[in-house]
Amino acid sequence: QVQLVESGGGLVQAGGSLRLSCVGSGYTFSTYAMGWFRQVPGKAREFVAAISWIPGTTYYANSVKGRFTISRDNGENSVYLEMNNLKPEDTARYYCAACPPHTMILHTAESYESWGQGTQVTVSS
Repeated sequence: QVQLVESGGGLVQAGGSLRLSCVGSGYTFSTYAMGWFRQVPGKAREFVAAISWIPGTTYYANSVKGRFTISRDNGENSVYLEMNNLKPEDTARYYCAACPPHTMILHTAESYESWGQGTQVTVSS
């Protein structure tokens, strides 16, 4: 059974930084693509970033490109989201998700089969 547990959210001032972590278990972590999505109440879940099982292959939403960095450590079964220069519009609940092997479309929620419980990120102005 796939389990994903996020951590690292919190309250930060605009311009600040946070690092989100997600630990996966119950599957062969290195073969799965991993993604980060975010959601605010009343809105659809939004793609933030994804990292393929192929080394060095990453994808970002335009809204976070240049500010956020996704990375993974297969030895630790972990994926990270380094968030810099945070803005109030980054406020959301952030979810980690796991995508089955060989899935090529990584920017849509429908590609992911397992989700964590989320961690709240609040950016004050």
